[in-house]
Amino acid sequence: MTSHSYDVVIIGGGPAGLGAGLTLSRARRRVLVVDAGRPRNRSAAHAHNYLGREGVPPLELLAIGRDEVAGYGGEVRAGTVTSVTRLDSGGFRVHIAGQSTVDARRVLLATGLVDDLPPIPGIADRWGRDVLHCPYCHGWETRDRPVGIIGVGPGSIHQALLWRQWTDEVTLLTNDVVEPTDEDRVKLAARGITVVAGKVERLVVEDDALTGIELGDGVVVAMDFAVVLPVAHAEDGPLAELGLRAVEQQMAGAPVGTVLPKASPSGATEVPGVWVAGNVGDHRAQVIVSAADGVMVGAQINFDLVDEDTARAVAAYPFTPEMEREVCDRVLADRRHGLTPSG
Repeated sequence: MTSHSYDVVIIGGGPAGLGAGLTLSRARRRVLVVDAGRPRNRSAAHAHNYLGREGVPPLELLAIGRDEVAGYGGEVRAGTVTSVTRLDSGGFRVHIAGQSTVDARRVLLATGLVDDLPPIPGIADRWGRDVLHCPYCHGWETRDRPVGIIGVGPGSIHQALLWRQWTDEVTLLTNDVVEPTDEDRVKLAARGITVVAGKVERLVVEDDALTGIELGDGVVVAMDFAVVLPVAHAEDGPLAELGLRAVEQQMAGAPVGTVLPKASPSGATEVPGVWVAGNVGDHRAQVIVSAADGVMVGAQINFDLVDEDTARAVAAYPFTPEMEREVCDRVLADRRHGLTPSG
């Protein structure tokens, strides 16, 4: 049973989804944001590079965003969207687990990415704390301290060179996966980056803090932080029935995850009426970029709805274009001759 109908249903209540929700609510659209409550950065203590809110706790930022959307009449609902289907009449039916379905003229997917971490004991427990992946998000907090780059593919060499900007104590652990070329070794050596061969067995944690990385031969390399490049997958499940599927992304010739492709820079997909915003369509987007993308895509959706509203109004208008011109010509002629237009 369908309980409500909206102009736009937004799947995902992260920065992108809430940014779009705020824009569309301020545009006086009927908006529903469905939030599964699993933000990618939920384990991090702070979000960075967000101008005006530098260092804000991620969950606090989202709570503020939800209040702002609600303040303009938007609705934010906890729930998980399981699927979206096309209606014969146009628009979409959105199925929410354990709840009634809702209808929408447009759908925006802003579910972000899910990080698939290497199966090394300790990594998942420390993720977002002292196991990191983005120096622009966490590099300042690791400055001048020992950082170990755990090899997962060719991109790990790039990570090591990049992280060297924040600390001169960088170690690349090959993990029996990464084999630097001669050119790579020259670059790493020139930057003072140590390369340690051997498989990584586990993280060593003492008093709830990372102290080292243990190798297969039992050697422990002392570290304050570990860095890995996760394989990050787009959450495209809700749109599967519409035929939309994520596509693979690569770095240095190796897969690093998937994103949902955009058919245009506006955020529109190849399925008319379905849009994407934030990380689900862009691996590189940080928090502030995802929020901005949501704002811009929200505006594009409103433009699209305005066009549809206008077309409907024209179709219902009582005059044809020819009749309109005739009336205008008659009124102007009457005014030129000083006559009062007849009723």
